[in-house]
Amino acid sequence: MFSLFRENVRIALDSIRSQMLRTVLTVVIIGIGIWALVGILSLVNVLSDNIAGNFASMGSNTFNIQRYNVSFDSNRGGEKRKVNPIISYNDVREFIELYQFPTAQTSVSFTGTATAEVKFENEKTDPEVQVLGVNETFLENSGIKIDDGRNFTSFDVANNTKVCLIGSDFLKSLFKNDAPIGKTISIRGAKFKVIGVMESKGSTFGNNQDLRVMIPIQVARGMFTQPNINYNISVKVDDNELMDQAQNEAIITLRNIRRLSPLDKDNFGIMRSDDLLNQIAEISNMLNIAAIVISTVTILGSSIALMNIMLVSVTERTREIGVRKALGAKSSTISLQFFIETIVIGQIGSLLGIVLGLLTGWALAKGFGSEFELPIGAMIYATIITFLVALAAGAYPATKAAKLDPVESLRYE
Repeated sequence: MFSLFRENVRIALDSIRSQMLRTVLTVVIIGIGIWALVGILSLVNVLSDNIAGNFASMGSNTFNIQRYNVSFDSNRGGEKRKVNPIISYNDVREFIELYQFPTAQTSVSFTGTATAEVKFENEKTDPEVQVLGVNETFLENSGIKIDDGRNFTSFDVANNTKVCLIGSDFLKSLFKNDAPIGKTISIRGAKFKVIGVMESKGSTFGNNQDLRVMIPIQVARGMFTQPNINYNISVKVDDNELMDQAQNEAIITLRNIRRLSPLDKDNFGIMRSDDLLNQIAEISNMLNIAAIVISTVTILGSSIALMNIMLVSVTERTREIGVRKALGAKSSTISLQFFIETIVIGQIGSLLGIVLGLLTGWALAKGFGSEFELPIGAMIYATIITFLVALAAGAYPATKAAKLDPVESLRYE
């Protein structure tokens, strides 16, 4: 039995080699479908992990108050981004004074510049460093951990101490892997003592989270005096069950600060970390389904080409089939041979698509600075769907070959 199966495989491979051009085209069509499946799912995984990883550390008990929200203009139709007033320092100061929700911890921050040049002795960075002004609770609310040194204290913030926290990339670019704690760096001519190095966070959409410097917010306000600076407020609640209540009170507090009437809509936005993660998960699921549908349609389309090549093969090998039947080959043996040919072609296409998809996923992961994870589910699905498609595409040609009359087949020219 095994020797017969091996012989059928050998005959199938010989037949594939004799029809190389048609076989290659069919394999490429199948491979493109599998490439789309594995590649898109790899892209979705990379994006989801990259985005979710930056917000998951915030925890499910944090919400941010930000400038923008999204509304819909019913008159013009479609989505419209409402231009809200900035969250000013006066808004922030009043919010901290008035918002006294139990167990809630409020952090404040703003981006002073995204193009700072940082100097240390004779070394300096390219002018692409972000400088943030933050208070002492910013790191905890943002889920950022200290890898070496310490965080800001309330004394540092209240007394305008010239200290700073740096991202992990500075260890290589500026300090050449020397211990930076206690060293002095220069930002726009101001000297800052390094008191801590933040744990690596990677990058998101080209925004390097490890090339940032954080300084006390009051010091930053003295250095960066451009008009209309927008501040961000983050609130962390210890008890997750109190999140809705804490968020509602924060909304009421800021509405009062901005003197909004009960009929006025909020002129600021609220972003909860858990809501964002749920949205990312929903979008990822939709993209996964879309990838499966697109690739399946492509693979099913390739089944037509596969069936065509097998029908042509049956016609071209009619005399060969007649000879084999005259020598005693059973109809089931002839049918099995053509099934094996279609399955081999399908699996070669599947292997090609999986390899291309994995290479695409690996390249995307490298580009986004994320770890590449094998899309095992996509690979298993690709193998199964190509096997089923091959069976479906080979069913009619195999049946046709098995039913050929040996006498008529021997007469075929």
